[in-house]
Amino acid sequence: MDIQTMITLVQGRMAQLKAAKDAGMASTELAIITGGVLLMAAVLVGAIRGKLLEKIGIIDGA
Repeated sequence: MDIQTMITLVQGRMAQLKAAKDAGMASTELAIITGGVLLMAAVLVGAIRGKLLEKIGIIDGA
């Protein structure tokens, strides 16, 4: 593939993106969703850790 073909493809793709306007997901929306997923994962890990520490305490007799 030569440079001219690549430039033509990139220019065509940029035109498509500009014409789409808000049809796609903005980076801010993606960052908020990612933050929410990470927060839920942290809460889940905390809950599992707490439950395991509780079970270990029961087993050890503490």
